[in-house]
Amino acid sequence: MNISKRLSRLAAMVTEGSRLADVGTDHGYVPLCLYRQGRIPSAIAMDINEGPLERARAHIREAGLEHYIETRLSDGLHALRAGEADTVLIAGMGGGLTERILTDGKGVLETVRELVLQPQSEIWRVRRFLCENGWRIVCEDIVLDEGKYYPMFRAVKGQAEPYGPGELLYGKSACQRSPEVMLEFLGKRLQNARQIQERLGSQAVEPEDPRIRRRREELAEEIRLLEQMLSEYVSDEGAEQGSGS
Repeated sequence: MNISKRLSRLAAMVTEGSRLADVGTDHGYVPLCLYRQGRIPSAIAMDINEGPLERARAHIREAGLEHYIETRLSDGLHALRAGEADTVLIAGMGGGLTERILTDGKGVLETVRELVLQPQSEIWRVRRFLCENGWRIVCEDIVLDEGKYYPMFRAVKGQAEPYGPGELLYGKSACQRSPEVMLEFLGKRLQNARQIQERLGSQAVEPEDPRIRRRREELAEEIRLLEQMLSEYVSDEGAEQGSGS
């Protein structure tokens, strides 16, 4: 089975031997891939929509794995019972929705060992939720797939270190598996923010316009945080090169 770079990288984050609950499974590719690789003993593939779930069922039937990968119609974690999964995977959803699923599923998450998450937006909300609710991010990754960057991370239970504003947005550099890709991502974000800032600065607008003033302030803060995170990655890269010489 050929799966995307994004899904392949997510699958690689799942700890071997874990029973997987895949929330928003869509086609069921991640549990199928992991089971075929012998990395998980079983999985529960869940989706809120019957259409995607039926596609997952069809793929599971074709593979002859109905006894190992179960499908359930579920809004988030509602159909998962305590003790049924070691790993919960939530990918491809907005940060607000991901946070809501985790909040609603707090009870069942007490018996889960790890979370593998790939929010599509507002990723800072998910990192903040984890830090405030007894989860510690131990691994960050980012992949460029078909022209788009996808940050993702794995969290286990434990006390999180404090996160600064830049780290909530872009993660801690010490946890990043693909620092060169993150450097590229941050550099492009910084270039884009500076271009927008330049265009705004050249516009002839009344200085008291609150919308323009607020946007300029937001851009200035974004640029500051991006420059800060870039300097951390550059420093880490230099330290690694120095230790290897």
